[in-house]
Amino acid sequence: MTHKQAKRRKQKNKKQFRLPKFPLRGLSVLLFALAVVTLSYRFSAQLLDQPISSLMIEGPFQRVTALQIEESISEALGDGFFSANLEAIQEQIVALPWIHEANVVRRWPGTLEITVTEQIPAAIWGARGLLNTSGDLFVLDARHVPAELPRLDGPEGQSSTVAKRYLHMREELIPSGLDLRQVKLDARGAWDLKLSNGIDVRLGRRDVDGRAQLFLDVAANIISSREAEIEFVDMRYSNGFTIGWKNGSRSPVSESRATEGGMVAGLKN
Repeated sequence: MTHKQAKRRKQKNKKQFRLPKFPLRGLSVLLFALAVVTLSYRFSAQLLDQPISSLMIEGPFQRVTALQIEESISEALGDGFFSANLEAIQEQIVALPWIHEANVVRRWPGTLEITVTEQIPAAIWGARGLLNTSGDLFVLDARHVPAELPRLDGPEGQSSTVAKRYLHMREELIPSGLDLRQVKLDARGAWDLKLSNGIDVRLGRRDVDGRAQLFLDVAANIISSREAEIEFVDMRYSNGFTIGWKNGSRSPVSESRATEGGMVAGLKN
């Protein structure tokens, strides 16, 4: 008797686990609805993704034509209105010479609207290269080189460095009534400048920043008052500079003397 009761207690302590029941019918309906939506989306996308029917191209068109732009993206125009990769199209346009920026947008129902801006040449690089206002080399061999542009030159890959030197020096010189015509960096790292009045300025390759600042602070004032008499200014000295006069004479100027009053009037040629 005791044995039977214990067996019953053991049976009462057993727990049964059952998996939850899923509403199979509801799940089937949901899956079917998702399939319908997916198919409808794909069908609608294919239906709406018609070929590109027209292009609207706006820009100054001084150096680049609308036809050149259209030809550069002709392969991409084979894609549909929605499937066309606008970013890739924009990159292809910007890769054209003289194109600075491009913006491409869709206009329903089948038009791509393209707006471009052209590069503005700010300086000549080397023999026939052109730099933009940011100092970037955007044309290696220009057919037409504007004669009025300043000339910059230097080793390959140094166009931005030379342009920065030119922009800084020019900005500092203009208040003195002077302007830069040429800036050259040679393979050894030596800098040579030519002012718009024809005076050569030799900075050399050592302590270039310090020599450039001494030129701006002192030598530029001498040039602005006696530019008709000066042929060159040689800044390649550790304690001053030398002025070369057009009559063949030279006047060394020490850095300590350069800080004295009346120095300009006291110089002899």
